[in-house]
Amino acid sequence: MYLQSISHAVPRQSFTQDQCWEALQGARVFKELKTRSKQLLEKILLGRNGIEKRHFATDRIEDLFSRDADSLNKSFEAEAPKLAEAALGKALARAGISADELDALFICTCSGYLCPGVSSYVAEHMALPRHCYLQDIVGLGCGAGIPTLRSAQGFLATHPEATVACIAVEVCSAAFYIDDDPGVLISASLFGDAASASIWTGQANNACYRIDQFDTIHVPESREALRFTNRGGKLRNQLHRSVPEVAALAVKELQQRAQLPSHTKIAAHVGGRDVLIALESALGCPRLDASWEALAQYGNTSSPSVLIAAEKILMDEPCAEHIWLASFGAGFAAHACRLSRYASSTSS
Repeated sequence: MYLQSISHAVPRQSFTQDQCWEALQGARVFKELKTRSKQLLEKILLGRNGIEKRHFATDRIEDLFSRDADSLNKSFEAEAPKLAEAALGKALARAGISADELDALFICTCSGYLCPGVSSYVAEHMALPRHCYLQDIVGLGCGAGIPTLRSAQGFLATHPEATVACIAVEVCSAAFYIDDDPGVLISASLFGDAASASIWTGQANNACYRIDQFDTIHVPESREALRFTNRGGKLRNQLHRSVPEVAALAVKELQQRAQLPSHTKIAAHVGGRDVLIALESALGCPRLDASWEALAQYGNTSSPSVLIAAEKILMDEPCAEHIWLASFGAGFAAHACRLSRYASSTSS
């Protein structure tokens, strides 16, 4: 499977962590929190968390923290297709192809639920051909970007002449609210909205990179460390303090199985500051610059984040020989794959 282009999109409006803290202090729901919860929010939002700003699908940050379940669901339904379409439009333009040339569309998300899925709305709004195969992947959490690419690879293995789009889209703000649950508070302090789209073919064409070496580890005994639950119709992100260690151990195992060349660049799901520090320590690698930059500019965007980091490496180092992608999330599960520079693309 060969990469034709990759691009990401974020909502127009962005907010610094300081702005989030200021807005929270004026919210009624903040005043009702326990003192310990207020202190946790202040520590995360004003501390050295690696985040400069986050993008949200709203013009008023004050609206983010007190919406009911129905409003949260409607936000996802309205914003997820628009964000996915924005990313896909940019990726198509970079690849120099039109939407009516797509034969399949794979979309992953975990921050909301639609039936039919987000792919149905994207296909309608962007006038994808009626024969275009649509597949929505849900339930894999922050790690979903790589399994989605793996599904596309399976499609292209049987349809090598096809052109496929993959999109990871998350409206994390559609799962934002405030109560005294630490996982809820941490999520509202770290996550942001984004989408990443990539275009793939089963034949090399003018591609510079091919993707292979997909691998997965599932650790169900650690499921309760990181997962979504449902509370009063609202998604509740359940986070345990062991997540950085669990993630680092799983990704380390994937790295050992991959037997990466020493010069391989690494794009990792950002998770957060503590997660990236744990990953760097476990992998014995230099600073994960692309992932740190994705965290700084967008926060933890869930499933698109590893792809945003990979895009940055491709833009900054267009001659990189190998880029190893690693993601992880609910399950607990971790995933990896490798982008390798396609030799024949440099010989013409």
